[in-house]
Parts: sequence; C-alpha cells; structure tokens
Amino acid sequence: MRLFVSVDLPEPVAEDLDDVLDVRREAGADLRWSAAHQWHVTLAFMGAAPERVVEDLVEGVGAAVSRAAPLSLSLSGGGCFPDVTRARVLWAGIEGGEALAPLARSVRSACSVVGAAPEGGPFLPHVTLARVARPLDASRWVRVLDGYRGPSWTVEDVTVVASHLPRERGHRPRHEVLARLPLGG
Repeated sequence: MRLFVSVDLPEPVAEDLDDVLDVRREAGADLRWSAAHQWHVTLAFMGAAPERVVEDLVEGVGAAVSRAAPLSLSLSGGGCFPDVTRARVLWAGIEGGEALAPLARSVRSACSVVGAAPEGGPFLPHVTLARVARPLDASRWVRVLDGYRGPSWTVEDVTVVASHLPRERGHRPRHEVLARLPLGG
C-alpha cells in the first residue's frame, strides 16, 4: 500500500500560488501539473507499506506529532529535482521549512518502528508542482518561483494518506485521507 504523511496547504495558500501559476501554465505544456487541491509537504513516503501496519502507523505518528508545537510556514521560491538544468520535478519552497525537519524525523521514525520504512533521502521541505517526462532546463520556472512569496499559515496537524495509483494511463493518483492528527505543543 502506498502511504504518505504530509502537511496540507490550506485552501487560500494553495489558491494564491495556483492563481500565480494559472496564467503561465500554457507556456509549460511540457509539464504535468499537479492539482492544487493535492499540494502538500511530504514528511514521509512509504511506497510499499503492508496494509496490516496502517492502524499502528496512525497511532505512532499521532503520538509523535502530539509532542510537536504548531509552527508557521509560507511558500517561497522554488527549485527542481535533480537540478534546474535537468529538471524532472518542479517544486515550490517552504519559508520556515527548517522547523519541519524535527517533525519529519519523528514521523519517519514512527513509521519505521511499525514496519513501514520511509523511502527517499534527506528531508527537503517542498511542494511538488509539476513533473516532466523528459529532463528539461526549467530556469524560467525557477525564476518565476523565486519572485513568489505566499501567505503564511500555521501548521496545526498532519495527514496520513493512502495514495492509489491510477489504473489507466493519463489519470492522476487518488488520495484517500486516513487520519488527521493534531500537533500538540
């Protein structure tokens, strides 16, 4: 089962960036844009978690995040993976995102303890905006994002999500919220 734990963007925050990008998307026909209502900051991603661990995972993540205080973030700047000249993923940056690192470590640890080891490298707080089929130079997109700073919001909870891959080509993954877990603090 594909699972992830995330910080969701409030609707006004997502709408603000979506409005900025909306007038520019036609110039990015080579990008597969993510839907704004699915934008989030991934704290942990488990591509193949056993279904039997879901209940324990929710409980463990809930305990971990209950020890964290709410924090303030905003979208600011952007970048690409693996880099701007060979972009496969275009992302928006998170101002204040360094405060998410301890939360991400706690969440990843809680997931590992129950047998759902997270994938990926070091935590880099970001919101994936678009993916690219073939690597491209995305300098112009990064310049657009470098001039952007969105409204701030307070993170008060995290979400545990099951990600269902599409069965047909051209469709998007479907996200199913399994739990919303409040930060303590």
